[in-house]
Amino acid sequence: MSEDNTIECKHLKSSILLMVGHLEKVAEELDYESIQEMLQHLLKAKRVFVMGAGRSGLVGRAFAMRLMHLGFSSHVVGETTTPAVSSGDVVVAISGSGQTRSISDLGKVAKDIGATLVSITSNKDSKLGNLSDNVIELHGRTKDDAGGYVERHMRGEYTYLTPLGTSFETSASVFLDAVIAELIYITGASEADLKSRHTNIE
Repeated sequence: MSEDNTIECKHLKSSILLMVGHLEKVAEELDYESIQEMLQHLLKAKRVFVMGAGRSGLVGRAFAMRLMHLGFSSHVVGETTTPAVSSGDVVVAISGSGQTRSISDLGKVAKDIGATLVSITSNKDSKLGNLSDNVIELHGRTKDDAGGYVERHMRGEYTYLTPLGTSFETSASVFLDAVIAELIYITGASEADLKSRHTNIE
C-alpha cells in the first residue's frame, strides 16, 4: 500500500492471467476418455451424490445445484436432508490431494455400499484415486505445493498462497461447469428447462 493509503493492485491482473494460463494447460492435458466415462456414469445414475471438504466442498455444491437444474436427482453429502446412498447411485468426490481423510473414508463407504465412485483430483495415485471407478485428473498442484494450504499457512508461507492454493479448486470449478455444458448438449436441455427448476423462494 502506498503512503496515501491507495491500494495499487500490483498483482491482481497477473494472478488472473496466471490462472487463465493454468486452465489452458489443464484443458490440454485432460484425459477425454475418462471424461466420457464420467458422463456415462452420470447419465445412467439413479442419483448423484457430491462431496468435498473445504473449498472443494463449495465447488461440489455448485455442481450439485447445476445437476438439479438439469433434472438430475442430486445431493450434497453431509446435508441434513441427504438420503442414504445405495447401489446404482454415483458419488462424485472432489479432493485436490486425494488424501483428505474424511473424503477418502467416505469414498470407501460408498464403494462398500455398491455405488460408483467418480473422483476429481490432482493425484490419481492417491488413496481416493485408487478407490475410484473413474478418476478425472486435474493438474492443480505442483511439487512445491505438496505440503497443502493449511501446512503452508501454519508455517507463515503466504507469498504464493493465492495462485497455488486456489489452482485445483479453480480448475475443478471450471471443469465441472464444462461438464454441465456438455450434459446440456447431450440431453438437449434448454435454458427454460434449467430456469424452471431454479429455486423460487429466494
